[in-house]
Amino acid sequence: MIEIGIIEDDRELGENLKFLINRSEGFSCKHVFNTAKEALGKLPDLKVDVVLTDIHLPDKTGIECVTELKPLCGNTQFLMLTSYEDTETIFKALKAGASGYLTKSTQPSKILDAIEEVHKGGSPMSSHIARIVVSHFQGTQKNVELEKLSQREQEILQLLSKGLRYKEIADKLFVSTETVRTHIRNIYQKLQVNSRTEALNKIYKQ
Repeated sequence: MIEIGIIEDDRELGENLKFLINRSEGFSCKHVFNTAKEALGKLPDLKVDVVLTDIHLPDKTGIECVTELKPLCGNTQFLMLTSYEDTETIFKALKAGASGYLTKSTQPSKILDAIEEVHKGGSPMSSHIARIVVSHFQGTQKNVELEKLSQREQEILQLLSKGLRYKEIADKLFVSTETVRTHIRNIYQKLQVNSRTEALNKIYKQ
């Protein structure tokens, strides 16, 4: 059972999301917070696997909230669910520690898929958000960190930025999953990072 928390100042939307989650097999939502203050005060003491959070909140932004909650919540993954689609906000959210980024126009079934994916270690994004990320990524081809990587490693990192899983990357590149894992280990070693999010953040900082 995946335990989910929600941070959303629109009470009706928060309850609708809670209802959607609780009627779906394998998912459970017991906690909906309407302010960052409420979430910061209670979430660290709860066993929650994934938190859906809006960015626009009445007291702090969802990005500030994730920045503060991330070190307090162990293995909890944060998934942004917002109406903001500008590049600056997207990358601020990712740098703050969000593992995925969805827009509020996302279909309910896709939200559930994204929750499951982020729980398994993926980085789900709405398709047009992924395009924004990729466009930005392609615009950083000459940065110092990226030049440390081989052409194949850059290609794999680009596919990682789209939220693809190792098997999906392997299928696209016509190689084995183990080959993809080896490339990713080399990427992490060259960039001196330990995760997909850290690798992408290090590239984007350039």
